[in-house]
Amino acid sequence: MQKVYLDNAATTQVREEVISKMQEALTSFYGNPSSTHSFGRSAKTSIESARKTIAQQLNAHPSEIIFTSGGTEADNMILRCAVRDLGVQTIITSKIEHHAVLHTAENLEQEYGVNLCFVQLDVEGNPDVGHLRELLGQDETKKLVSLMHVNNEIGNLIDVDQIAALCKEFDALFHSDTVQSVGHFGWNLEKTPIDFLTAAAHKFHGPKGIGFAYARKNSGLKPLIVGGSQERGFRAGTEAFHNIVGLEEAFKAAYENLEEEKAYVSDLKAYFVKRIKEELPGVAFNGLSGSMEKSTYTLTNVRLPFDAQKSLMLLFHLDLKGIACSKGSACQSGSNQGSHVLTEILDAEELKKPSLRFSFSKFNTKKEIDYTIGVLKEFAAS
Repeated sequence: MQKVYLDNAATTQVREEVISKMQEALTSFYGNPSSTHSFGRSAKTSIESARKTIAQQLNAHPSEIIFTSGGTEADNMILRCAVRDLGVQTIITSKIEHHAVLHTAENLEQEYGVNLCFVQLDVEGNPDVGHLRELLGQDETKKLVSLMHVNNEIGNLIDVDQIAALCKEFDALFHSDTVQSVGHFGWNLEKTPIDFLTAAAHKFHGPKGIGFAYARKNSGLKPLIVGGSQERGFRAGTEAFHNIVGLEEAFKAAYENLEEEKAYVSDLKAYFVKRIKEELPGVAFNGLSGSMEKSTYTLTNVRLPFDAQKSLMLLFHLDLKGIACSKGSACQSGSNQGSHVLTEILDAEELKKPSLRFSFSKFNTKKEIDYTIGVLKEFAAS
């Protein structure tokens, strides 16, 4: 049976050079980075080298990079500390953010009495910038805006420069979940006045369990996890050294090969969009995911012309044929609940049709796309 992995928005295949680097770290540089002997110093030096690598690429300062266990921890840390330490009383976000942001914001509303506001969305899932301006100017409370750069389900891109400038105009903080963006798009944090962003290595061919937060210098955030002096005292706990060097290797490879791999993956997406339109009349694209200009080149989210009864077996059928994709984010695919993103932007009739997210990487081929669309066409005719 052919195996086709088209769920790269959930996680990606780890690059061979990343695995080699991590194996070296686990076998040769196993000292505790907090130890003062040579074993520890070697590990500490590599951690700081990774921090510097990331900072240079993002045009940030190394002290602004904080290693975390991934995007979810980083999002939680930034939002919670902003309320606790920076006096944020109002959080403005959207109803199609990742649950790492949405659930954290809801918890902060309950725990701290934070005023939680949702910016209006158009039918394609884009935030209404005019409404955001109204929310920013509605009172004098300290505000934090949290809007993701690339939506993890429908791929819509927001204009982070525009949002950042608007937040700066109203003296509001701006956080962006960039988990689907870092490693796939270039960033210049000297140019874009964003206060906080988050990343996860496993979204760009690195290991799971490691990511980072960017917090602009002198932000005023204080530790969320205490008990040690790691990460300059900001995040206690012995560093996952092997994961950090794996993150660095994946990060370097992503940006050294960015233009070449972006062109390749963009071509795959364009080919998928073209072929599925040809072979499955009536297919639709959720949000702006069918656009090559207004959504990320790494994914598309299709609404298929199948009735509700037939839809029940679709993912099972694809899995039997060796095809991996997702009905929503990976965090939801194991539950019976529908996508909160699609619920916000589709009407009741559209929600009855099955929607699938297909996401692409450098390891995919057009042959795999032909096979996948052939299986979908076969299923439609059955």
